[in-house]
Amino acid sequence: MTSVLSLPEQVSYRVMSLEAFLDYDDGTETLYELENGKLRPMPSESEIDRRIAMFLLVCFSQLKIPFYRLAMNIEIAVSGARSTVRVPDFAILTEELAQAMKGKKRSIAMPEMPPPQLVVEVVSPGKENENRDYRYKRSQYQAREIEEYWIVDPVQEKVTVLHLVEGLYEEETFTGESAIVSSLLPPDSSLSAAQILQAGTED
Repeated sequence: MTSVLSLPEQVSYRVMSLEAFLDYDDGTETLYELENGKLRPMPSESEIDRRIAMFLLVCFSQLKIPFYRLAMNIEIAVSGARSTVRVPDFAILTEELAQAMKGKKRSIAMPEMPPPQLVVEVVSPGKENENRDYRYKRSQYQAREIEEYWIVDPVQEKVTVLHLVEGLYEEETFTGESAIVSSLLPPDSSLSAAQILQAGTED
């Protein structure tokens, strides 16, 4: 996701705690991530991001995953030098996390809660966005012990699947019609990188 919005001058330089972030309200509908203690305004969702996230939601709902475990734009508190909250494009919650969040006023997975089972980020063009999704979020989601992290890259036309193995991510890259391998998909699944990427552009 690109970041082109500006912050109010009084908060653009301020380092915020997680508690201050949760209490922050600038009176607008702007969605923020907290990145190393700094507010990062998120732009309006691109149509490619929305379509890919919706496509994955439908795919996983067809696998009989309960609707309350499927999430778009959920907030996830992750580890970092300073407080950090990420907002992936799509996520699958574990049953334990779904129950921990039940009835909460805000859809955020707090540090003391179990991690999601899967998070998906759709990469926007630009080196800064690539670094954020491939490097920084990778280390943060790994430290949060999220079982799988998918990076969907429309520019490089590939889907990278990161599996958590003994605390570290092992990486597999899928392109074209090759079937994606995931613990969340049945062995006979034919879901491919091409299908996911085409979902962002189909009419």
